[in-house]
Amino acid sequence: VGSGVVGLWSAYYLKKANPALQVTILEKGPIPTGASTRNAGFACFGSVTELLNDIRNMGQDKTMELVQLRYEGLRRIRKVFGKEEIGYERNGGYELITAAQYPKLKQLKNDIGLLNILLRKTIKQDKVFKLADKKIAAFGFKNTQHLVGNRLEAQLHSGKLVAALLQKVQGMGVQVITQCHVKSFEKQQGRVILNTNLPVTISARQILVCTNGFAQQLLPAVDVLPNRGQVLVTGPLKQLPFKGCFHYDGGFYYFRNLGNRVLLGGGRNLAIEEEQSSEMIITHKIQSNLEQFLKEFILPGQQYTIEHRWSGIMGLGQKKMPIIKEVQKNVFCCVRMSGMGVALAPVVSSMVVKKMLGI
Repeated sequence: VGSGVVGLWSAYYLKKANPALQVTILEKGPIPTGASTRNAGFACFGSVTELLNDIRNMGQDKTMELVQLRYEGLRRIRKVFGKEEIGYERNGGYELITAAQYPKLKQLKNDIGLLNILLRKTIKQDKVFKLADKKIAAFGFKNTQHLVGNRLEAQLHSGKLVAALLQKVQGMGVQVITQCHVKSFEKQQGRVILNTNLPVTISARQILVCTNGFAQQLLPAVDVLPNRGQVLVTGPLKQLPFKGCFHYDGGFYYFRNLGNRVLLGGGRNLAIEEEQSSEMIITHKIQSNLEQFLKEFILPGQQYTIEHRWSGIMGLGQKKMPIIKEVQKNVFCCVRMSGMGVALAPVVSSMVVKKMLGI
């Protein structure tokens, strides 16, 4: 249930494990519209301040376990799809640091050093984070004291990724039914009967709920709530002095180049309760804050227009680790991607498939 990246990767792994399986994906809309096709297109595993916040909240071991899942997921995407298929570009990533965040450079260097040691142990990559202060002026940023580079970060086209996955699983024999809203389910004689808006009976031996932020609609007890993420995109700029993916304030703000445009999202921390919603709208409060950030940090003194705005729905909970389990007999879920579904999906999907097949 759900044809976003988790649903599609799950179908892919089911068919790879057993090509004879009859696999059907049910999608409420004409295309998936939660977070899979409405995100910012980051191929990332966490910025310095975000990872440090996670270590404070979850501890080093859990944080690095999550990083390893994300990193492995990104590696798997590149193994399955070519760069052109998914619009993959590896321009590196950066985090903007203000003087208020780190009054002393020594502390920032210590934190970068700690994370690099942990990442060397976890993903076997050396010197992932590095100070890149010399690029601040070249990029044209203001109100930025330090810049921390991440050589492994990349970006991709989320729509192309979903389209490529869809084409691949359909080629493997997976049936996809769109405009099919699964309202509830019940058990009958060893089968799971799905109650949908269609005038037919749909039943299965097993079902897998992959609706992430909307999971409570089918599984009320699961710890995942919808959280809205808002985005804006500028018109084309005559000269855009930077390429790459950028983070700020513990990952709550994020932006990247989209050709010669700027795609900017975030600001959810300004209105946590208001943005804990499944209503896919944009709000003046968040959008005006994004515009202010664009003006004061990213494109100070430049002329630009805003051409596109949208929102997507993420699945967050009390914890950041994805929920991968059998909720009840023959009913499984793979949800709570915490805004990192692109990176997590290839790995968590293979994990839930193993549970479904008992392998």
